[in-house]
Amino acid sequence: MSRKRVNVGIIGGGLMGREIAAAFGRWPALLDVPVDVRLTAVCDVRPEAMDWFDRVDSVVLKTTDYRDLLADSSVDVVYVAVRHDLHEQIYVDTIRAGKDLLAEKPFGIDLGAAERICAAASRHPEVFVRCSSEMPFYPGADLAFKLVRSGELGTVIEAVNSFSHSSDLDLSKPINWKRQVASCGAAGVMNDLGMHVAHVPLRLGWLPTSVYAVLQDLVGERPGPDGAMVPCDTIENATLLCTVAQNGSPFPLTLATKRIDPGQQNSWTFRVTGLEGGVEFSTRYPKTLRRMEVRRGHQVWQEQETGSQSVFPTVTGPIFEPGFSDTILQMWAAFLTEREGLLGDRFGCVTPDEALASHRLWTAALASANERRAVDPGLETARFSD
Repeated sequence: MSRKRVNVGIIGGGLMGREIAAAFGRWPALLDVPVDVRLTAVCDVRPEAMDWFDRVDSVVLKTTDYRDLLADSSVDVVYVAVRHDLHEQIYVDTIRAGKDLLAEKPFGIDLGAAERICAAASRHPEVFVRCSSEMPFYPGADLAFKLVRSGELGTVIEAVNSFSHSSDLDLSKPINWKRQVASCGAAGVMNDLGMHVAHVPLRLGWLPTSVYAVLQDLVGERPGPDGAMVPCDTIENATLLCTVAQNGSPFPLTLATKRIDPGQQNSWTFRVTGLEGGVEFSTRYPKTLRRMEVRRGHQVWQEQETGSQSVFPTVTGPIFEPGFSDTILQMWAAFLTEREGLLGDRFGCVTPDEALASHRLWTAALASANERRAVDPGLETARFSD
């Protein structure tokens, strides 16, 4: 049976742009999606960055001006992966051009930018807009989400969602745009990694009523292009202790994003304990889901091997180990399936309202660290998409 074809254009031909293009090459592995995808256009301000895309036969447009890509009537969906300070203009222009948009996190450099992007999306309801977040599409992460959502754990005692690596532990590492407030934003690591830890809690309906943050600016300077030391003024580590009131019973939710966490390579971890059970998953152990049951008054922790199958079934053998490239494929399957109105109760991409809520959390965290007190992020009055 033939499936509807969707043409995609990529703005930003760097690491994630190439990763997306590679994932499209494996699209036939998906067994239950309503569309076929084809990459037809690429934009990057550096012409040499687009040379890699010469190996993708379906690409017919390469340009250094993103407005050329938006003017191409054959492009249905646009994926944008650019610096945070460039988000607002390009996202708003994409929406105004009538192109459906999968936008990279953090959905604007700050809360004001996110609000303006969301306002543009609200003015154009015919445009389908979502934000990127891959980690919850690991099979173990999806199973953990479903287990918590089912209520099987009982009254929640505590929850932790963290994303850690140690790429900045090397103090001789040259400066780049993610290490400068002007291009990354005052929220620093929260802008860079925060969506990874906000997506699942917000999707579960956990709306913090208070945020107490410890923010660490650990490295004050790094080598510039000529080797001379230049200011490195972003926050490397952020740990947020949040209060969530669910069914009248408050519990602590810890959201942690760390660029310097010795011992970690690139780990997303989700852990929830309740009165009747618990669950833990980490990408450090990508095939293993840990579950806890209460039996005759005793806690019993056990391991469940998850295999490769996630939100959307694939031809990959279920015994094989999943990886980051698989989550990219799953995220795009979710995006395009939801775009067709066929996602159902399967896990989906970050909505504009959820992206806006994450910015409210990071703004509250900045205020908390500055004022040394807990701050209400104002999420209870925020608007959320279904």
